[in-house]
Amino acid sequence: MSTIILVIGLMVFFAHFLSLLFRKTNIPDVLVLMLVGVVIGPVLGIVTPEDFGKIGPVIATIALVVILFESGTSLNLGVLGKSLATTGVLSIVCFALTTMIVALVGFTAFDLPLVPAILLGVTVGGTTSAVVIPMVNVLCLSEKSTTVLVLESALTDVLSIVGVVTLLKIYTEGGVGPGTLLGSVLASLVFAAAIGVLGGIGWLLVLGKLRDFPNTISSTLAYVFIIYGLTEMLGFSGAIAALALGITLVNFNTFGLARTRNLDDQLTTLKKIDLTFYREAVFLLKTYFFVYLGISIHFGEVHLALAAVAMVLLVFGMRLLLTRLLFRADAYSLRDAAITSMMAPKGLAAAVLATLPLQYGVVGGEVIRDVTYMVVLVSITLTALLVMIYPLHATQKFYARTLGKPLTEEKDR
Repeated sequence: MSTIILVIGLMVFFAHFLSLLFRKTNIPDVLVLMLVGVVIGPVLGIVTPEDFGKIGPVIATIALVVILFESGTSLNLGVLGKSLATTGVLSIVCFALTTMIVALVGFTAFDLPLVPAILLGVTVGGTTSAVVIPMVNVLCLSEKSTTVLVLESALTDVLSIVGVVTLLKIYTEGGVGPGTLLGSVLASLVFAAAIGVLGGIGWLLVLGKLRDFPNTISSTLAYVFIIYGLTEMLGFSGAIAALALGITLVNFNTFGLARTRNLDDQLTTLKKIDLTFYREAVFLLKTYFFVYLGISIHFGEVHLALAAVAMVLLVFGMRLLLTRLLFRADAYSLRDAAITSMMAPKGLAAAVLATLPLQYGVVGGEVIRDVTYMVVLVSITLTALLVMIYPLHATQKFYARTLGKPLTEEKDR
């Protein structure tokens, strides 16, 4: 027990060092943390996911909820509105094309039946908030680009979850109409967002009274967990609710609430110390999340790894071309467009969803799980490497030509 406590303490200091290293060298801390997990897990066998029991997945879910909520508190609703069209197109088109590419490779390389192949594609169709949000915060992108990437990661998580559940229902029960599928997605998004907004308004009304009690700085996070849990129990997206809650708490003026006399006297805003506490919570949870993710990765056979590499390369190539089409406007700099094209890492949602086909007895379920784990590792690694080499002149020149933007080196970044 003493060794475990010692390691936990050392890991925090190690994570601080990695964050500083990221700022100075562009070597992403999330990659190093995940590799630490891979070494002590699958490689050396010191720790296994089973050693964590139910605690591991719970911590991972808490990390995602807190990361999304804290990100919501950093988003400006005015910028969000201007970015919504770009976000929607990027999210839906990139998700659909990723699903098609991965399904096609799975169908041809592993002889997966059609539904399992599509299931594999949908599982890894989205991007992960746990990688995207910490990286874009450190990289200091423009507010508009940051908003696009944060919202994309949250929306595509919903698409993956609803898509996988629907496909499993099709596989086991024989069919689900397209209207039902579309309705499930819209309900999950709209109702979750409404719960988050209403929950945020309600919290602003009681926050002032709650501050009279001692030791309440963590009460807002506890409230976020309540909203997340209730939203999931109702069958909607808790992730979207957590994001919407964070946005509401710092953008209530935009909703016009402060202009209502009765409400204006009752609303209590978040303080600077609250936001600092949330950022620190994200830092700590992120540290253990990525180590746990590395421990959870399964390494399959060589041909599975090669197929995963091919899938990731094709998806990143597609995303690069899609970014060229969507980020033509001068509002997006070369650096913003280039970083956006790199942000296609897969994470916890994909890793969790990958275990479901095997549980449901889907043909090729083990292949889906092992390939997904490899795609998670390869995609995060490639994202990290591309971010790391972007400051090189040759890399910037390549992205300038590919994205059709003027070359502007940013040495201060």
